[in-house]
This record gives sequence, C-alpha cells and structure tokens, in this order.
Amino acid sequence: MMRLDHVSFAVGPDGMDATVERITDALGVDRVKGGIHPRFGTANAIIPLANRQYLEVVEVLDHPSADKAPFGQAVRNRSQIGGGWMGWCVTVDDLTPFEERLGRRSVPGNRKFPDGQELTWQQIGIKGLIADPQVPYLLRWDEGTEHLHPSRAYEPQAKLVKLSIAGSPQRVADWLGEPDADPFDDVAVEWVAPSGTPGIMSVTFETPKGSVTI
Repeated sequence: MMRLDHVSFAVGPDGMDATVERITDALGVDRVKGGIHPRFGTANAIIPLANRQYLEVVEVLDHPSADKAPFGQAVRNRSQIGGGWMGWCVTVDDLTPFEERLGRRSVPGNRKFPDGQELTWQQIGIKGLIADPQVPYLLRWDEGTEHLHPSRAYEPQAKLVKLSIAGSPQRVADWLGEPDADPFDDVAVEWVAPSGTPGIMSVTFETPKGSVTI
C-alpha cells in the first residue's frame, strides 16, 4: 500500500499565525492547532482533507532538536528562504524496502495531545528531500493510532486534487521503487521542467470556495 498522506508548508517570515490565516482564508476552511514534535524541534497546524490526507503548516522552534533532526533542518531551510511548500509525504505499510535502499533506519516521531493521547510514527527520507526537494519522504503510522490521524481532527472541508512538481518523474519513480511516479488514484501529479530548484510548485484543492491553487 502506498498513498499520498500529506503536504507540508513551511511558515514564512510573518510566522505561524499569519501563514495559517492566509492559507485558511484562501481555502475557506478552519485550522486545527496541531502541536509540538519534540524529537524534531518543530510545531505544526493542521488542515484536514478528504481521503485521509491533510495539509500541515510547520515551523521550526528554538530548540536543540531542530539543529540535529533532519526534519527540523528541512523546515528551517525552507523558512529561511521565505517559506512555502517544503515537501510531500507518502505513507506505506512497510518501510523496510526503503531502509534497505537508503542504507539507514527510519526514525520515530511523536506528537502528544492535550488529553494525554500520543500520535506516533516512523519516517525516513528527509535527508533525501533536503538534497532533492522533488522527492517525498516516507512515513508509517504506528498501529493503534488510526483514530488520531490528523485528517480526523474535524470533518474535512476540502480535498487535495493536484500536485504540480518541478522535477523528473523518473527520478521520483526510482525513489519510490515504483514503475510510475504517480501511483495515486485520488491525486493527479503534474510534472514541470525545473527552472531552478526542483520541488513542489503548487497544490490545487477543491474547497468551499471552488478550485483553489496555492
């Protein structure tokens, strides 16, 4: 099983609240305060989407973990150049093939809820995203956390329908170990020849305001 799980947008110089407000106003949806990722030195806000997907707005914190964890480094790198789309994340049932291919182990992540519940997962590929922002990172949610998935924070008001990525579909297909760089039934991927750094150029959503591209 492989599916698009979420897209990550790094805050700009105006900070978390202003970045989230700008995005939610454009989409005509509500936000959910996510929380802190203590292992990564980051914090996020969540916009649930249909098809068990979500949009994550993420910021780096003044925390020692942010200097050590690749995810914190990736967020800081993107925010320092003005913020914007940082990356996309694909969820899989088994990270072992990716661990073997990349020659390293996945790392744990966690986020605690105010009621004491904890969402936990394993992820790999952030170093690849830093080096080549067109490729997604990979994630496996831990068993027993299905009810805590960020897409369930409220009944989704919008749907992700298209990613526009500057890069090479063959490069991404090789990274995913798939014959096709777009193995998703519910999301279209448009490939654009990069004129600079590869990566996500835009994301299109179906929203209460109609089709909106950010």
